[in-house]
Amino acid sequence: MSYQPGKVTDIWRYPVKSMLGERLDEASIGTDGIEGDRAWSLVESNSGISLTARRRPELLMAQARFISADEVVITLPDGTETDSDEDLTSWLGQSVELRQATPESTGTFQTQADATETGEWLEWNGPTGSFHDSTKTKVSLVSLQTLGEWDRRRFRINVITDGHSEDSLVERRLSIGGSVVLDVLKQIDRCVMVTRPQPGLMGEPELARDLDVLKSISRDRGGLLGIGALVEHTGTISVGDSLEVSG
Repeated sequence: MSYQPGKVTDIWRYPVKSMLGERLDEASIGTDGIEGDRAWSLVESNSGISLTARRRPELLMAQARFISADEVVITLPDGTETDSDEDLTSWLGQSVELRQATPESTGTFQTQADATETGEWLEWNGPTGSFHDSTKTKVSLVSLQTLGEWDRRRFRINVITDGHSEDSLVERRLSIGGSVVLDVLKQIDRCVMVTRPQPGLMGEPELARDLDVLKSISRDRGGLLGIGALVEHTGTISVGDSLEVSG
């Protein structure tokens, strides 16, 4: 199905890799995506590997809140608010550092080769400037049509729209709100992260572990859901903004 222009229904920012984030009414979009999105990560002190909920599911039990370009606050499951390496190390039971992305640094990530969580761990480097997984993604999008009955929080997408399927937008340009222009480069590969449980926050119910989500995406969508884009023109987007294919 060809893409039909729609409007932005949700904007989400995830300041710390693999932690819960924030639902926004509007967001500034820079060259690294939504301001503060995936701008920090918990990094293993001994290896430098960025931890994700693929290996440490409990990361999804903490919530991160963006304060400023240089400050983030993490709320742990017991209600403690912190940005202290000592507190985070004690919580996870391993030595970690809360590290901010820089224009020169890249994140090092791991995932298993199969969805059974028994396969070999594969390793790769992400883009500079953020802790996104892919060098082809600084902003992610998905439509309500694609999500169907799946809870949007499982997929940690930045922008959700009420338009038709976004799959046909790969290798197209998409404008949002008349100023931001995104260069859509890929469909997003899905991993075991989408099956993980999450606590209920902001009036939302808890999400139970659900292995059928990944099985369904693998069977019906070739393991792909949502699209990833780089930022061609920066600006501000808001809930209710229109989306248009611009090239």
